[in-house]
Amino acid sequence: QVQLVESGGGLVQPGGSLRLSCAASGRSFSSTFVMGWFRQAPGQDREFVGAISWSGSTTYLVESVKGRFTISRDNAKNTVYLQISNLKLEDTAVYYCAATYGWWDQVLKSRRFDFWGQGTQVTVSS
Repeated sequence: QVQLVESGGGLVQPGGSLRLSCAASGRSFSSTFVMGWFRQAPGQDREFVGAISWSGSTTYLVESVKGRFTISRDNAKNTVYLQISNLKLEDTAVYYCAATYGWWDQVLKSRRFDFWGQGTQVTVSS
């Protein structure tokens, strides 16, 4: 149906930057999907990071990452990006891309997504 493949993770020193990518494909995928990013640190629950509307004109980021994280998308490439700057030790996690059919307001309220990628590891360490 829908395949999401994340890339761009790695080992980065504190203060560094990364750009994660999520390539979407599949017969059921549509550029009208709301796309989101989550992360899961070791021993913790998966955490919603943010989302982007189908057009890319509207984004939402949780308060804890505002100012350092940016979400964007290129619908011509069916790709969503998560730019992370000034990385901190606590950003260490597996980062997941997700997609949903849902309406923007409902998605932000429920944070429920229909399709998931396999995740990409981001490790921040000196």
